[in-house]
Amino acid sequence: MEVTLLLQKIRELRASSDLLAGMTASAIVIPKAMAYATVAGLPVSVGLYTAFIPMVIYALLGSSRVLSVSSTSTLAILTANQIAIMVPQGDPSLMITVTATLTCLVGGLLMLAALLRLGFIANFISLPVLVGFKSGIGLVIILDQIPKLFGLHITKENFFVDAYHLAQALPDMSAMTLFVSLATILLLTLTEWRFSHSLAPLIGLAGGISLVWGWGLNEQGVSIVGAIPTGLPSLTIPDWGLVLALLPGAAGIALMSFTESIAAGRAFVREGDPDINPNRELFATGLANVGGALCGSMPAGGGTSQTAVTRAVGGVSQLSSLVTALMALATMIVMGPLLSWLPNATLAAVVIVYSVGLIQPAEFLNINRVRRMEFLWAVIACLGVLLFGTLKGIVVAIIVSLLGLARQTAHPPIHVIARKQGSDVLRPLSDQHPDDEVIPGLLILRPEGPLFFINAQHVATRIQEMVDAHHPDVVLLDMSRVIDIEYSALMMLIEGVRQVRARGKALWLADLNPGVLDNVRRSGLADSLGPNCLLFNVRTAIHAYQQREG
Repeated sequence: MEVTLLLQKIRELRASSDLLAGMTASAIVIPKAMAYATVAGLPVSVGLYTAFIPMVIYALLGSSRVLSVSSTSTLAILTANQIAIMVPQGDPSLMITVTATLTCLVGGLLMLAALLRLGFIANFISLPVLVGFKSGIGLVIILDQIPKLFGLHITKENFFVDAYHLAQALPDMSAMTLFVSLATILLLTLTEWRFSHSLAPLIGLAGGISLVWGWGLNEQGVSIVGAIPTGLPSLTIPDWGLVLALLPGAAGIALMSFTESIAAGRAFVREGDPDINPNRELFATGLANVGGALCGSMPAGGGTSQTAVTRAVGGVSQLSSLVTALMALATMIVMGPLLSWLPNATLAAVVIVYSVGLIQPAEFLNINRVRRMEFLWAVIACLGVLLFGTLKGIVVAIIVSLLGLARQTAHPPIHVIARKQGSDVLRPLSDQHPDDEVIPGLLILRPEGPLFFINAQHVATRIQEMVDAHHPDVVLLDMSRVIDIEYSALMMLIEGVRQVRARGKALWLADLNPGVLDNVRRSGLADSLGPNCLLFNVRTAIHAYQQREG
């Protein structure tokens, strides 16, 4: 009986904790969702819909206990790119149809990926490339919102041209709009600095509405949101005739939605929480987007900042997300007339303050300190977004990641193995250990990684260079680090055996794993090597060589 009461108390405590977390998170999620809708060029009501339906569906199906799913800054700017392409004239009804079709397509692609078990795709973009890509996105978002801070409208082309147009238009700025913008930014910054994970976005929106309502700033040139429809979202039917045109953009948005969701979900796993299941995440976020599309929402994904708030204020289950969704519903039904007084400059300020975190110069420096090559990947990914736009920037980021992977795979390290003086320790020959000894007449080489058609020629060339430098009687390949060997590499080794023998030398192999050993035998390489040339390990090979020379 006492155990039952204790469990009941624990459940009540968790429920109250989730209730508080959901209400607190809603004060951040809802204003940011509205602001991100304006980033995409959509009505703020679309942001409310995105903070409602997708969040409910993910809460019921997702594998993360606390991940909060709605709009994010990255998805907003990618959506804006697609809308600008498809609706250059800004027709409101067509924009809603395009958004619904795009969101439904994103959801469909995510669900298809789940059925095909493609959860591993989240690993296709390396961390340095993701750092560069998000920094580029952050710069694009900030530049996109700055004209609203000054009450300006500029012709948008690309990042650098837009910056030039903005500089030219600055003399025509609205002083009153700039006042509202600076007041909002100051309020948001001070509140966040003094109270981390606070209600700063809600306070910022309340402050902006108060300024307009109290002083009539809308009559002095300050642009406001205007009428917001109240009530439940209406059914929105996608236009399937737009599918082919939207498919490339939807694929990029789906990839970023899943990448952000899986990264945020994994970042906030605590001890005792279930593991994040990538394929379940694909299905849950996919269905969340499909359901949201039918209610007029924009593409959604897991948000790091809002999830951090949920966890920081005690959220322990998806009940907190359901509470946040209910608060969004209440806002749709009740708060529409009040939100109509909201200045566009205030929404722009919210977007800028919470997008600055995407730009991570310290992370660039950390990457450069560890690996120069990955630093260049990050820079290229960032410049790809700035020069070619967000959608093409994703392609650049993926290509850079794959080229980097291909470069590493095509140039595997090959070490000369030496023996520590006075011991039986074998290790790569290096300047750090100048006293290590190489066995006269025996050159031990250790290639690392899989050997296949991409790197076979490189490995063969490097081995030849090392043989020419050391002039051994026997070349011993330590295969302990070779996890696989493909047909092209096997043929290259057979040719290598022929060349080594033509020069009066022998080639031995040692420490082959079972799969590699089977391939060596089936290919005829073992027969080419001759008897006693496949050794159990390197020490056995050294002993055999010393006996032969003895």
